[in-house]
Amino acid sequence: MQRLWGAQTRIGLWRRLWIALAETERELGLAIPDEAIAQMKAHADDVDFARAAEYEARLRHDVMAHVHAFGDAAPAARAFIHLGATSAYVTDNADLLVMRESLRLVESRLASVLRLLGALAARYRALPTLAYTHFQPAQLTTVGKRTALWMQGFAADLEEVRHRADGMALLGCKGTTGTQASFLDLLGGDHEKVRRLDRRIAEKMGVGRVVPISGQTYPRKVDAQVLSALAGVAQSAAKFANDLRLLQHLGEILEPFEADQVGSSAMAYKRNPMRAERIVSLARFAMHQPPNAEETAAQQWFERTLDDSANRRLVLPEAFLAVDAILVLVADITRGLEVREAVIARHVERELPFMATERCLMLGVKAGGDRQALHEVIRRHSLAVATAVAERDAPNDLLDRLAGDPAFRGVAVADVTRSLRAADFVGRAPEQVDEFLHDVVEPLVSGVSEAPPAEVRV
Repeated sequence: MQRLWGAQTRIGLWRRLWIALAETERELGLAIPDEAIAQMKAHADDVDFARAAEYEARLRHDVMAHVHAFGDAAPAARAFIHLGATSAYVTDNADLLVMRESLRLVESRLASVLRLLGALAARYRALPTLAYTHFQPAQLTTVGKRTALWMQGFAADLEEVRHRADGMALLGCKGTTGTQASFLDLLGGDHEKVRRLDRRIAEKMGVGRVVPISGQTYPRKVDAQVLSALAGVAQSAAKFANDLRLLQHLGEILEPFEADQVGSSAMAYKRNPMRAERIVSLARFAMHQPPNAEETAAQQWFERTLDDSANRRLVLPEAFLAVDAILVLVADITRGLEVREAVIARHVERELPFMATERCLMLGVKAGGDRQALHEVIRRHSLAVATAVAERDAPNDLLDRLAGDPAFRGVAVADVTRSLRAADFVGRAPEQVDEFLHDVVEPLVSGVSEAPPAEVRV
């Protein structure tokens, strides 16, 4: 991601755009020598940044500085570089190309995350664990099902990121106010040639279409849409990381911890979820970028104003870099997650009798009891047991209390106790995991290449 948004990539794209422009103008009839094109191609990547900086210090214009530096490297092309174009021809088209490639990288990282989480979901598809509503113990779910919930967010993000990358169009060559007047003059008033110029440049740059209508720049709404897709990734990652922080507090699932890693400079015993916390921190930054881009889109006066430029140079690369780092961290955490099955089982065992009370209630009604009266008996005993478990770490004897209560006389509560198995209370969670992985995730990640490796500095 750093390479994509770096100066070498950006200026290299500018030069390829100038080459595509000159080549296409020559194909459409302009007298541009073969030597000019050859020299431009020969020097597409050997950018003399020091020379360009000298020009910019004098000219106070970054695009013109690189026009002159390119002309120095390709003197036969000096008279033809940037012919008919305005600065947005190189800056905007290059930004769109970089964003498209950056979205592809994000797509690849999302696919890797989904594969890693998918393996975790499959492994623990049937492992019962406490589910929480309001962060209070509710019924049971499985570790795999909870993992699938995290995956669902990332799957939606992958679809949106792919949609934005697939739909990316180049600005093309629209001229100073979007009317293509300069190109119409160059090409002898031939409207069809100007249309072909626009399309051919996009094809040479590997893009299938161009923005159909614009001012000097491509619509800044595109930036807002792209940053919204990135913010979606940040939301899903923050959900994953926040859940993990809570699970680490419960001692059930912990993020990786290196052999020599220090959790606290003062408290040597601590094992803090610092990678998950870093995800949340970066996600907060990424989630706040769309309003910035939305305001930029809304504040573009008429055909062009420059109050977007400095802002976009910060917002676009930093949003992509933040989300790239977030996904690297999610993958790193997932590879080394520590699932403490014994701790999970203890927590389930402590709460399981509460979950059997609905079965006791149904049996009591079948035996002729009053549903509302039995509900009150269960409520009263449950609260007393919950207090004893919490305050004195007493065993959960709820079902024994119900069996001994006169209201449940004649009800086979003991049978419920004997057959009390956590697996009976997870519903279709294992099957839901299987179906989600097969029906949604596998088709979504099929054909997406593995993300390139990236180092995580603990």
